[in-house]
Amino acid sequence: MQSPIDLLNSKVQVLPSLGELKMDYKPAPATLKNRGHDITVKWKGDAGKISINGTDYRLLQCHWHTPSEHTFNGSRYNLELHIVHLRSDGEIGAVIGITYTYGRPDPFLAMLIPSLSSLGTEEKDLGIINPGNIEFGSREYYRYIGSLTVPPCSEGVIWTIVKKVGTASREQVRALREAVNDGFEANARPIQKLNGRTVYLYTPGGSA
Repeated sequence: MQSPIDLLNSKVQVLPSLGELKMDYKPAPATLKNRGHDITVKWKGDAGKISINGTDYRLLQCHWHTPSEHTFNGSRYNLELHIVHLRSDGEIGAVIGITYTYGRPDPFLAMLIPSLSSLGTEEKDLGIINPGNIEFGSREYYRYIGSLTVPPCSEGVIWTIVKKVGTASREQVRALREAVNDGFEANARPIQKLNGRTVYLYTPGGSA
């Protein structure tokens, strides 16, 4: 039950009962950190939560992978954002993924790029950052059970992949790649086998 996977339209099961993604984000103090293998925004205060099947998952951090980790019918996009949420026991329980192709700049990244050039090994205070500024683009999403994509690759993570592909500029993606340590410019994990798992699709109209 590892991640990432390929999201094949022919294998997706439409499940309207999943319901819309329930997000309750709020502005909170955040820091920017170069973890070597990626660039991470970590919220220090209570930045809100998402709710899945009646269970709350608290927002912890978000980070980027280039190129995208998840693929759509075998196609990789230029960038993927992971928004990481904790279970009540402090373990990572739910991740939202948003993929991006080259196009107009992403507004959330635009706020952070100026801080990247002066980012050393220490965490850099960003002040108050509103996670609600992350553009989701659509209410449709894929849902499956998988794992973390970096060691220890723990399983049992609820993945929500936004169906709509966003846009980020080439300059934004280049800035993320240049900031990480040498050798991690391409930091996407290879696609993992589905191993009989079902991938669900939520769409408001109830059909794909």
